[in-house]
Amino acid sequence: MMSLFLGLFLISMIGIGIWGMRRTSSVGDFFLGNRSIGPWISALAYGTTYFSAVIFIGFAGKLGWGFGLNVLWIALGNALIGSMLAWLVLGKRTRRMTQNLNAMTMPEFLHERYQGTFLKMFSAIIIFIFLLPYSASVFKGLGYLFEKSFHMPYEQVLLMIICITGIYLILGGYFAVTLTDFIQGILMLFGAVAMVFVLVSKSGGSENIITLIQQQYAAHVPYDKQPSFWLLASLVFMTSFGVWGLPQMVQKFYAIKNENIVYKAAVITTLFALIITFSAYFVGALSHVFYQTPPLTAAGKPDFDRLIPDLLTTYIPQGLMILIVLLVLSASMSTLSSLILVSASAIAIDLYKGHVNPNISKNKSLLMIRFLSGIFIIMSYFIARNDFSLIITLMSLSWGAVAGTFMAPYVYGLYWKKATLWGVKAGMATGLTLAIVLFFKFGPQNSPMASSIAMIVPFIVVPVVSWFTRPPSQELLKKAFQDIA
Repeated sequence: MMSLFLGLFLISMIGIGIWGMRRTSSVGDFFLGNRSIGPWISALAYGTTYFSAVIFIGFAGKLGWGFGLNVLWIALGNALIGSMLAWLVLGKRTRRMTQNLNAMTMPEFLHERYQGTFLKMFSAIIIFIFLLPYSASVFKGLGYLFEKSFHMPYEQVLLMIICITGIYLILGGYFAVTLTDFIQGILMLFGAVAMVFVLVSKSGGSENIITLIQQQYAAHVPYDKQPSFWLLASLVFMTSFGVWGLPQMVQKFYAIKNENIVYKAAVITTLFALIITFSAYFVGALSHVFYQTPPLTAAGKPDFDRLIPDLLTTYIPQGLMILIVLLVLSASMSTLSSLILVSASAIAIDLYKGHVNPNISKNKSLLMIRFLSGIFIIMSYFIARNDFSLIITLMSLSWGAVAGTFMAPYVYGLYWKKATLWGVKAGMATGLTLAIVLFFKFGPQNSPMASSIAMIVPFIVVPVVSWFTRPPSQELLKKAFQDIA
């Protein structure tokens, strides 16, 4: 039964890839869907890219156990700041300004907005270095779930997911990605609600469930062992504001049909985020009702990656488990396709076309980005198969390094006309340096604090340096801010 449903799901993804290929004739089509994506598909594409298997496996288990019901503050932040506010603050201006500047990618936007010769190259390198390992970590988490929970060989799972994701992404590009995201988003909603309903029922009902979780949490995690307020606050900040600087998230604003759909997309995305994040983190906190201690590794240490998979396979009926598997698979494939698309564009559009061969033909550009998408998928597979110590470090660093580098220059570029090229260079260098240095200084367990600091400080550095350096030309500002109130 499980194999049948998985087979039908994956065949439908391939069919969508073939459909998308018929609508794709240029790099603009492949990367942005010709800027013609409507509110429902745009909203669910944003949401499904935001939440991958990591939230259901790693984050829900570890954070739900460590923070108890306080983990729901992260869910609220993701919905209100990472989803609703992101659309309202960034959506309209991003769509309009990227069209004014004829920019398709984050590196292109920074290059055109600030007229920096090497901004595009530097930005593309950062994306390649940190987002490719991030995509590999998603593959790894998904393979782990299938191996431990459904006794499927790890490498077989990786090959299956990589082949299917590769086929529909390489064939259909952004058209295929967004339509599959829409279908996967619907599956995620049904699966998340069903998961909470069944587990609450298995725990004895909903009347006293909150009190029961709080009592069990206090018994399992004594007050002096509970994580600090600052760690929780930094997790809320990192996972909510951090997406404002992630290229795979910002891309969704570039591709919308017009600015008029922003408010509708904001509402849809917010509701989607509330349901998905509440479900994931509430189940993580609910694990205290079912377990006295989390599962242990062979070395006797808590294995939080196994907590949610063990909980689901133990208490969820087999028929519903099929939907849960599709939920996690959907979350992962959506995130993966966006990460691979952005990584491939960093090389094909920003490095090769931007610096090596600006006159490359339309057909060759499209062929190249398809080819690189395939290469990056293969690279992700080999990274996920092997535990390279450097790669694991880059995975942990990725969110803070990328958001710390891009968020301040991107937001100032949309709103502040006095931001200068040197101010942006200083801000990008500061964010990247702080993300790396503080990660090693604070340690991986406090990496959310390091990432949050790396995102905040550039917002101070950019205006300070801009105050003492040459302002941008009026001609550039007129072009960038044309028709922007």
